[in-house]
Formats: sequence, C-alpha cells, structure tokens
Amino acid sequence: MIRLARPDDLPALLDIEREAGETFRALDMAAIADDDPGSVAELAVYQADGRAWVDVDDTDRPVAYLIAEVVDGHAHVEQVSVRPSHARRGIGGALIDTLAEWAASRGLRALTLTTFAAVPWNAPYYERLRFRVLADVELGAGLRAIRRAEAARGLDAWPRVAMIRPL
Repeated sequence: MIRLARPDDLPALLDIEREAGETFRALDMAAIADDDPGSVAELAVYQADGRAWVDVDDTDRPVAYLIAEVVDGHAHVEQVSVRPSHARRGIGGALIDTLAEWAASRGLRALTLTTFAAVPWNAPYYERLRFRVLADVELGAGLRAIRRAEAARGLDAWPRVAMIRPL
C-alpha cells in the first residue's frame, strides 16, 4: 500500500537506500553502493511538503519510497528505492504512477529523472515505464544543474542520462 511518508518512517528510508545501493556492487559500482544515503533531516523536507511516498508491507513497515521535487516545471523523481527483498513486484512503477497522479493534479505536464544509462534497473527499466532519454539540448536549467551536481559527486564515472515521461 502506498501512502504519504510520516516523520517516523524516515529512518527506515535510509535503510532502504543502503539496501538498494548494495545491488550496485555486483556491477562493479562499489562507489554507488557506498554512497551516503543522506539524512533524516534532508528527507524531512520532502515529507513535510507532501513530496515523499512510501510503499508499506502488511505491518505498515516501509519497503520502498519515492521523493520528488518540481524541476523545470515538471515533477522530478529525486530518488526512488525499493528493498531488494521486495523488488520485481511492481512497487517502483506504482510509486512512479503515484507521482504522476500528484503531478497531474498540480498541472505539471511530465515526470523527469536522472539515472544510469546501462544499469538494468535504471534507464532500461524507466523506458518500460514510458520514460524516454532527453537529448542535451532538451534539458532545462534545473536538469542541467542536477546533472552538473551529479558530475561533481563523481556519478558520471558511469554513463548517466536525464529522462522524461509526458503525462
């Protein structure tokens, strides 16, 4: 079941991020697996603004989450992560669809995200969810800034792309 995140959910989201990050080790991407998942305070900004959703198990324990921003007039997936034990069940897609409903209700016309081009559960997965890769000339100022920040963090050691899904 998907619902808005509550303050007491936020520590679990950091655990989800760490667990999901571990899957990158098998692709020789240890730096991604070891990446700092952020803080509860950072997540609290999204939660307080109603831009953080969780999927919970039957004990109301978060097993996945999505946080979003508005970038270039679109709903931007800042992060979406699923516990590996709950992967391949459509949870990520359901969270994306929840964001699409939120975006449409606010008059936003598309979803965007940035992701790794060649990681099977990244760009190829999002293409199955109706996202397409944006050409560099299509990037707005906000997405350009996100891509610069990602490059500064070293994420461009592996090919990355920005993607869009019109609503």
